Amino acid sequence: MSLTRAEVVRVADLARLRLSDGEIDAMQSQLSRILEHVSALQAVDVTGVEPTAQVTDLVNALRTDANWPSLDRAAAIRNSADTDLGMFRVKAVFEEQ
Repeated sequence: MSLTRAEVVRVADLARLRLSDGEIDAMQSQLSRILEHVSALQAVDVTGVEPTAQVTDLVNALRTDANWPSLDRAAAIRNSADTDLGMFRVKAVFEEQ
């Protein structure tokens, strides 16, 4: 499937991308090749194949939870530019009304 230049411009517009003429030409070629690959995949007979998100026997490889001592409050705020009552002071993110 080959995309037209107008289709690439439309997709770029929907994605809010500003593409130069050279970028549009490159995207037209690249996206068309991607769609050709997807079309080839759609032709594969998958009758009887169960859907899966994982094709290996990989299981979660997470470490066990462990308690670690946290940083002392005084040490944490020692190099802060501004503190109050043992806490960091920062500029307000939202304006109060």
